Amino acid sequence: MVRSCIFPLSFAISLFIGMLLGSDAASRSTSPQTSSGLSGFGSIAWKHASVTNFRLMGISTTTLQSILDARGGADNDEEESEDESESEDDDDDDDLFDSFEDGEDSHFKEIGTGDQLIDAYKKTPPLTKAYLTACFAAASAGFLFSGNQFPPLLSLDWNKVLKGFQVWRPFTSFLNIGTINIWYLMSLQFVWMYMGGLERLFHNKPYDFWIMILFGMVSMIVGYPTLKLDARFLGHNLSTYLVYIWSRMHEGVDVVVLELFHTRAEILPWFMLAQTFLLEGELPWLDFFGIVFGHIYYHLKTVGLLRAPKALQQWYEKSPSAKGIRNQYKEVSSDFLPV
Repeated sequence: MVRSCIFPLSFAISLFIGMLLGSDAASRSTSPQTSSGLSGFGSIAWKHASVTNFRLMGISTTTLQSILDARGGADNDEEESEDESESEDDDDDDDLFDSFEDGEDSHFKEIGTGDQLIDAYKKTPPLTKAYLTACFAAASAGFLFSGNQFPPLLSLDWNKVLKGFQVWRPFTSFLNIGTINIWYLMSLQFVWMYMGGLERLFHNKPYDFWIMILFGMVSMIVGYPTLKLDARFLGHNLSTYLVYIWSRMHEGVDVVVLELFHTRAEILPWFMLAQTFLLEGELPWLDFFGIVFGHIYYHLKTVGLLRAPKALQQWYEKSPSAKGIRNQYKEVSSDFLPV
């Protein structure tokens, strides 16, 4: 069974890398548009990185003396001085190309796909990076030890939570965005794009983004059992919740769906509902209520009823224990300039 999974898994990984790098390149080459949906959150603009300029030295300009030489009007001393200048130019050219051979200028080196993927991972905002890493680790453990099923120890089981005091299960269940296959890798890329995009928007006040994630998780943990819905892939439902918030904050912006067609950002979460219905053959109630929870959050945030606690803000801004987190978000903030 493992051998039969190698080819489709390698193909899926290649496709995922291509989509990830394509999205990263597009995010660097274009500036995110702001719209009325950004009111209450502040607007931002990307700081375009300047392109490194290379100066090739050692080529002297034509002087009056060289013109005289061409006409035969220069004496021997002038010819000797010209020969010396030409030899110096040749030395400069040799030094220039020697520096390229020695690898002093890495801009002319070809960057491999693996290096680009690592670079994109390093530049991912902290919480998104930690979440995606944990998701992939859990899925990999399930692939190796549980027959490509999400690890039972991490899945949501309220009997074991309440009777066995396994309190981690409601939270680790959000690491479940499916089993490892081509759709799983596409889901990872999807979460990387939209969750990471939202975290970047809150780069100056990341505690508001943490509250956003916590609100969505608590709403689903409490809301789904209350509505008597069996939640299996809470990570997928959380991504629907985040995509809805992202779409409201980018209303009117054109987005490309699966590299096939363009649509408006506000239509994207409803496209996800239709996709889930077509692939699973059942009404996507869990995703629908993920959108509902996202709408509730967006409304509460917009009217100012949902804010990060003062204690959390002060801890992030002043506590020495939060210095490492602040430094990570400073790297994210370096990509932005206030409008």
